[in-house]
Amino acid sequence: MAKPPFSLEGYKASEAEQGRPYDEDETNKAWENFLTFGDLRRENAPVRGLIEESWQRSVKSGVDARGKGSNLLASPDDLYELRLKNDDLLGSSAETFRRIAEVLGDAATMVVITDRNGVVLEVGGDRRTIDAGHDIRLEAGAAWGEAVTGTNGIGTALVTGKPVHVHAAEHFSEGIKAWTCVGSPIRSPINGSIIGIVDFSGPQAIFHRHNVALAVVAAHHIELALSEKVRIERMRLLEASISRMPGMNSADGVVILDRFGRVIHHNDMASVRWHRIAQSHDLSIGQQLLPSDEGFLARDLVKGLPEELREQRIEPLVVDGVVKGAMLVLAAKPRASLARSQMSPAARAALVSAKEAIVGCSDALVQTIEKIERAALGRTAILLEGETGVGKELFARLVHAASQNTGKEPFVAFNCGAVSKELLGGELFGHAPGAYTGATREGRPGRFEFANGGVLSLDEIGEMPMDLQPYLLRVLEERAVYRLGDSKARPVDVRLVASTNRNLKQEVAEGRFRKDLYFRIGVVKFTIPPLRERLGDVDILIDHFNRQFAETYSTQPLHFESATMELLRRYSWPGNVRELRNLVENLVLMTITGIVAPKDLPEDFAEAASAEPSSVSMQAAHRSTGSEGDEIARFDEVERRAIERAVANAGGNIAAAAEKLGLSRATLYRKLHQYRSRT
Repeated sequence: MAKPPFSLEGYKASEAEQGRPYDEDETNKAWENFLTFGDLRRENAPVRGLIEESWQRSVKSGVDARGKGSNLLASPDDLYELRLKNDDLLGSSAETFRRIAEVLGDAATMVVITDRNGVVLEVGGDRRTIDAGHDIRLEAGAAWGEAVTGTNGIGTALVTGKPVHVHAAEHFSEGIKAWTCVGSPIRSPINGSIIGIVDFSGPQAIFHRHNVALAVVAAHHIELALSEKVRIERMRLLEASISRMPGMNSADGVVILDRFGRVIHHNDMASVRWHRIAQSHDLSIGQQLLPSDEGFLARDLVKGLPEELREQRIEPLVVDGVVKGAMLVLAAKPRASLARSQMSPAARAALVSAKEAIVGCSDALVQTIEKIERAALGRTAILLEGETGVGKELFARLVHAASQNTGKEPFVAFNCGAVSKELLGGELFGHAPGAYTGATREGRPGRFEFANGGVLSLDEIGEMPMDLQPYLLRVLEERAVYRLGDSKARPVDVRLVASTNRNLKQEVAEGRFRKDLYFRIGVVKFTIPPLRERLGDVDILIDHFNRQFAETYSTQPLHFESATMELLRRYSWPGNVRELRNLVENLVLMTITGIVAPKDLPEDFAEAASAEPSSVSMQAAHRSTGSEGDEIARFDEVERRAIERAVANAGGNIAAAAEKLGLSRATLYRKLHQYRSRT
């Protein structure tokens, strides 16, 4: 970590350059000559070289020499965003800022904190001076970079990277020549870059040499506070990374990133691996590897990495329920090769089987399979989103197969919507003897313990009650499970794959799902494409299920007439692959002639398919008209009709209708309520 400098050397050099005491009249004459002729015209002009160079930059930047201060002021919304982005700087400078403001009292001086671009974030000090500052827009939100306002303590300190005082007539813009200012850079404790300026400003009579030292000391104290904040955060990230160490090779390189995506630590092996993997980048403390929005890392960590690093393992580091950083592991061997070479023959066979179970060859499907297979090589939780019937469990099994080494790692699937709220906690976490009414006398382990060393697939994660969500978060954070009614921690090494057909982001916004849990399970997130977006896969799936059920029921595969296939291609498949599978099974059982004509399709199905344009036509229409709302409304209507038809055919038996549609009873009740509330 770079240690903040504490030195007046830059300032002393400029003083030696001055050569004589400041003379306002002579400096003003030199300024007029400079504006007229473009230089000082006299070798012994009483202007410091630092000031002359700044005047030259001001001219090149097009600064108005007759200006009256800053002409660029951030809106209240923009200022709010800037203050958020500089929260660390403002928080670390608060105490120093308060003390200095008290010391200055009524000394006709104001103190200013700016960001790295010279935009004022905070002002304090003498109230009359602060009020006078409004006349030149030396106020919160105003830009005081040298390219905006010309030579001044803030902007010139940013350009030179040194403490700078600018006395009255030395300013480039005429309207601020009644002021004197002293600016000192505040540097990042991570990489030494300038992240802001502390500045003292007031009428020219306030200038004293000790003001420069005061500015430097103030900047140094702020840097010390920043350094302590970074030290604590770094320590907590290193602690969080320890829980991610199991399964790592001793020859692996480890790089720890903070919440801004910057490198804060790496081991010696990381340097060795780095030069072989990422030759276009240097591995240095402070280097930003991941994009960050106001200190929040994107959920898709892999996507944010440079291209040559995307095959490496990356894990989120969670502190207090929030992703505060990430751990990048540079494997001793290329990540994919290492994983494949360590797989037993049984594990490789399981992977082949898992991929073959996902039928189709559309671009949307193939890309999703490849991304999930790559993500499976890490250890972080994976969230699978998608409509009912898209086959999310198959993709969960793909994660399991792709992450195996021996082929004997357990895979445990559990549907959170399939049991009552009262039983759910015991099913997941286990329970102590007699922990609650209905608990077994001897106690029992839960699904987490059964999945130890492998993958736990939690379907319909959105159905989990709010009061159980903290327990799940605790297990994921601590990698240990506590059975209900038992205080003993039982370590578990479980890869969680959560699935949902809900919009969890919306559920969070509406208070039905915990935000911290959503971010924990959704660091790596995939949306499984619905069947209507998998162009060409309907034909492949029909052929697959046709042959599968013909073998199951010892009959010949069906023949589908071209008109029938056209209807099947046109249909939007609100139940997706599961609905198609159920339809083909029904046809194999019920078709007598072995030839499926349009009349052999269920009546409501044929009507719905006939009323809809083909998926290709729908996509073309959407591109040409942008009718996304119409397409969603059309899909909702088809889904509503399918649900109502299933409930009617089941004689109002919700359980039977849910089974036919491939939904849980909770999901079917929710959808019925949703559609009925619209009528």
